Amino acid sequence: MTQINTVLGAIDSSELGSTLLHEHLAISSAGIPQVFPEFMDKDAASEAGIRELNAAYSEGIRSYVDVTTMDLGRDMAVVKAIAEQSKVHIIIATGIWLDIPRSLVTGVTPDQLAAAFVREIEVGIENTDIKAGIIKVATSEQGVTPGNELVLRAASRAAIQTGVPISTHTSAKAKVGNDQIAIFEDEGVDLKKVYIGHSDGTDDLEYLRGLGDKQCVIGMDTYGSGLNWEERTAIVAALIEQGYETKTALSHDIALSFLHVPEQERTAPSNPDGICLISRKVLPRLRELGISDSSIETMMVDVAKNLFEGN
Repeated sequence: MTQINTVLGAIDSSELGSTLLHEHLAISSAGIPQVFPEFMDKDAASEAGIRELNAAYSEGIRSYVDVTTMDLGRDMAVVKAIAEQSKVHIIIATGIWLDIPRSLVTGVTPDQLAAAFVREIEVGIENTDIKAGIIKVATSEQGVTPGNELVLRAASRAAIQTGVPISTHTSAKAKVGNDQIAIFEDEGVDLKKVYIGHSDGTDDLEYLRGLGDKQCVIGMDTYGSGLNWEERTAIVAALIEQGYETKTALSHDIALSFLHVPEQERTAPSNPDGICLISRKVLPRLRELGISDSSIETMMVDVAKNLFEGN
């Protein structure tokens, strides 16, 4: 078995259970929680996280991967407060999303950035003893930019050194998962420990099967937005029927809290079920489509376990 870093300490991979592999507790931007704390109601964010994760626990979810990086305003105080009062294991990420600081792009090497990621995995994040359990990277529809390549290569080297998996943000319509894989292969990454996120942004089954054939996890993980959830679920069912249940994962990519700006009105959520949508609607629909309980358990439990173990 493999030890996995969570907010409250290491757990064995056998303890993961049903896992949401791509989610966000609270997002803003780099430095906002520390420099402009008035723009984020931390108490409200903590309360929302505790409430939503405990609701997910009641629906069978046992682990939750928060892929909020420093450039997405990761707030360790909020993360810790939620973890201490939630029944769900929370795994958090090192790495960098799309808002790569200019000074990093022009001022550090992949090895230097990799060392920083390794420190967050092996020592702790932001002067805490909370250790990252996964590395987040991102590539937009523009393809691999110089900044992207820096982060992708640094993440690859940190993953090889520490054994933790890599989780990516992609534009599936632009098929940039293939560009990410090319760099991971060049760096010698074990692709069984790579999760290609937002793959459900397309219905191109040939592209999706190609990710699985490379042994990457196909992240069907934007159930909080984009395609109608029923359309997306039909694509998931097709992948299962074609033999990709061991490489397909479901998640929502929902931020439980955003910047708190009282004078701005937020529209009503299009997904009132939040991070319980998969449990309440998607899994029952898959059963209606003829997908077996064993296939569903494989996707929800075994895929995450195998990602962290590299199986």
